[in-house]
This record gives sequence, structure tokens and C-alpha cells, in this order.
Amino acid sequence: MSEKWGMKVYLKGVALLTVAALFVKVLSMVYRVPFQNLVGDHGFYIYQQVYPFVALFVTWTSSGIAVAISKMLADLDESNKRAERSAMLRIIFHFLTLLSMVCFVILYFGAPLFAHLMGDPKLAGLLKIGAFVVFCMPLLAIYKGLFQSTGIMQPVAYAQVVEQTVRVAVILGGTWAIMSTTESLYGAGKIAVLGTVVGEIAGILLLAWYMKKHSSFGAKYNREVKISLAKWPIIKKLMVLSISVSMSSLVLLVFQLVDSFTIYSALQELGLSSLKAMETKGIYDRGQPLVQVGLVVASSLSLAIVPLVAHASKRDDGRNADRFIQLTYRTSLLFGIAATVGLILVMPNINTALFENADLSNVLSVFVFQIVWLSLIMTLTAMLQGLDRLKIPALLIVVGIIAKMLCNKLFILKFGIIGAAWAGNLGLFMTTMGLISYFKRVKNIHLSTTRFYSGAALATLAMVLFVVLFTMFVEPMFFPSLSGRVRALILCVLKAGIGAFVFLTMLAKLNILSVRDWYLLPLGRRMASYQLWINRKK
Repeated sequence: MSEKWGMKVYLKGVALLTVAALFVKVLSMVYRVPFQNLVGDHGFYIYQQVYPFVALFVTWTSSGIAVAISKMLADLDESNKRAERSAMLRIIFHFLTLLSMVCFVILYFGAPLFAHLMGDPKLAGLLKIGAFVVFCMPLLAIYKGLFQSTGIMQPVAYAQVVEQTVRVAVILGGTWAIMSTTESLYGAGKIAVLGTVVGEIAGILLLAWYMKKHSSFGAKYNREVKISLAKWPIIKKLMVLSISVSMSSLVLLVFQLVDSFTIYSALQELGLSSLKAMETKGIYDRGQPLVQVGLVVASSLSLAIVPLVAHASKRDDGRNADRFIQLTYRTSLLFGIAATVGLILVMPNINTALFENADLSNVLSVFVFQIVWLSLIMTLTAMLQGLDRLKIPALLIVVGIIAKMLCNKLFILKFGIIGAAWAGNLGLFMTTMGLISYFKRVKNIHLSTTRFYSGAALATLAMVLFVVLFTMFVEPMFFPSLSGRVRALILCVLKAGIGAFVFLTMLAKLNILSVRDWYLLPLGRRMASYQLWINRKK
């Protein structure tokens, strides 16, 4: 194995990509709060109706197509077939260009139809602006795939950061300008969608600059003798790989798309006025950034260790991978539960602190339970990808999406807006259970033990007990003279701190994860030291 493909170098690159991905997730979560504060629940509804359309293409490009290209090129690199690589890139670029044109025509000229199906014809203008993002697909995917295939991760990581930073700057700056002048909510929505397009263009320009900087790297794909390759096998492999790899990232966006087409009309059928239905959907959409908060914690801990699974599974018949698989599953479940229960415990406070009021806190509490299932789905699909199992996980995710589609409107009409949250949880639960069952057939190992589950339950109950006691006896006396949002924010921080301290202390006291396990996790050295200290013999 050459130096550039050495495990140390590879993990360093993956770590950089992980940090960049976490930055993007945090920024994606954070900007929604000031945006909602600027435009209100009605304006937030407008943006969230269209956001899934645009985000699907962006996520598929970065998380799916680019990864598929890098894998296909890396496989050829092993055979040192430069001419084949060049021919493959040409085929992929031409196909993606054609695909972009088709998607643009469908989204741009079909915008009035999509807006009509969502029940709000004014959304057509936003969809037409968002349609232009598809033209970024070919270059972004090719550039990112090329760099990742050769282990050069820095340009990809920096491009992700630049894309999101520019996007958020345009969204917040443009929205503030619109609301300060015309106060047009649909105008603010158009600026917000435009921000994604501008961000993607900024990413392309940065990657193009890096490509020029690595002139010898790019030249080897241009100076080869042109040969002909069969197009369909390459296109088929690209599509299968890209969709399979990105399904876990796309599932939440597809759920949002289902919500865009069903919630507003269902609420109107229940008798809500048009404006009230829009505002209710906008409040429901507050759950999206809250879920991302929980996934930042869970995914950062799991994704940092997932590359070890792929590496270890190729050595010694995969025996070394078992421990990494078990640890990844356990940490994802532990911190997914902790993030979910923690958010539920502080929901009225965090809802008020971030979004001005505590409306539909019960609905958002059900909504954020998706963190548990998404944490496991992300982890299990990533590990199965490391084991070269792609198709079945993708099919299981499709099963969850179908369940969401079939149940969403039915549940809303029966239970109200909370039915949409229950439908989302049902779909993700079905996918999670299917993935666990399939994983156990692929790898005949016990993902965890009864002792682990009982310990995790005990740590969670302890966290709930302490926070509930604080809420009952301390919160009523806590600075009642403070304004609502300031007081809610302070209480939110205090409760989160108490809950996190109790949960981590119980994990350490019960030795739910070993000291050796903690050392493999980000920032785990501090927890390892704390666990040794708390269990020291007196």
C-alpha cells in the first residue's frame, strides 16, 4: 500500500472530512434559528416546503455521486488503467450533464404543477430558482470524486465548508435585506433558495482552483489515448452505487418532501384556515434543526470510527472488525438516546429560547425521537457499506419511505399534526429493525449485551429523574422576573448540563463502555480518565 493510501493518511483525510461534515451540519442547524426569527412560522413554512427539492440534489451529489465516482476510479487505479479512467470520466460527465438538463426541465417547467400539488401556487417561483442547482451536479461530483479517489481529501473538505458558509451568508444577509425593505415572505424564500445555488457555485470555483493547483494530477486524465468503453454498465454502476451510498443521508429529506405534499392539505381538510395551516406546518418544521442537533452528537461519534470497520474487515478474515462494529453500534445508540431524551426534557425551554414560543412542544418531542432511529440507520448503513453490502440497506430504507408515504396523511387526519411525527418514526423504526436483522445475518455477532441495554436504560432513567426533579422544584423559583426567551435559554443550558453530567457519570460508574473503548472515540480520553477516577478503589 502506497503512502497516499496508507491507513494513517486515509484516516487523517477521513477525520478532516468528518470535521467538515460536522461544521456543515452545525451551520445548517444554526442558521435556521435566526432565519425563522426573521420570517416567522409562515416564512419558515415557505422555505421548508421547497428546501427538500433543492437539498435532494445537493446531498445526492456530495454523499452519493461523488463517492460512487471515487470508488469506481479507485477500483481502476488498482489496475493502473489510466486510459480507462479518462474514458470513464468522460462518460460520467456527459451522463451527469444530460441528467442535469432533464432534472432542470422537470423542476423548472414543472414548478407550477408541484406548487399546485403542495396547495400553494406561490411556491412556483422558489422552485424555479432552486432548479438551477442541478447544473452544479456534474462538476461538483467529478471534482470531489477525483480528489477522493486519490486520497486528497482537503479540497473536498474545504469546498464543503465554503459551500455552506456562502449559502448561510446569502440566506441570512438576503433575508434581512428583504424583510427590512419589502417584507415579502416569498421574496425572502427566493433569496434563501438562491443561497444554496450560490453556495454550490462557490464550491465549484474552489475545487476548480485546487484542480488547477494539482496540474499534474488533472493532466493525467487529459493526456491519455482515447478509448471506447461500454456506456451502460458504467452508468448503471454509477446510479446503483450513488443511490445506495446516499440513501441514509437522503431519507430525512425524502420524509420532508412527503410532508411538503401532505401536511398542508391535510390540515386544511381538518378545518384549519390557509394561514393557520401554513403556520402550523412552519412550527412542525422546527423539528428539523432540533433533529440535526442530536445527529451531530451521534454521527460524530460513530462516523469517526466507521472507517476502521472497513479497514479491519479486510484483515484476518474480518475478525478485528467485530469489536469496532460493536463499539460503533453501542455509541450510536447511547448518544442517540441521550440526545433524544435530553431534547424532550428541555423541549418547552429550547422551543421558547430558539423560536420565541413553546407552541407544539408535544409534537416536536415526538418528532425528535427520530434521532434514535436515524443514528442507528446512519451507522448500520455506513458499516454495511464498509462490508460492500449496498442494495439491501437501500431497499430497507425505501420500505421506511413507503411507510411514511402511506401513513402520513392518514395519521394527520386521525391525530392532527402529531400524526406526521408518528408516521416518520414508524417508517424509520421499520427501516432500523430491518437493518439490524440484516446486519446480524451478514455478520454473525452480538451487537450488544443485556448488560449494556440495562445499563443504558439505567443511565437514561437517572438523567430523566434528575432533570424532572429540577423542573419540578427549582425551575418555578428560578428568576421569574427574567424575560421569557432569556430565562428559557438559561434553563435549557442548566437542564442540558445536569442531564449530560448525570448520564455520563452513570456510564462511567457502570462501566457501560470500557476505558479502552473510550480511547477510540473523539474526546474519549477525558471520559476514560473520568471513568478510572470515579471507579478508583478507596
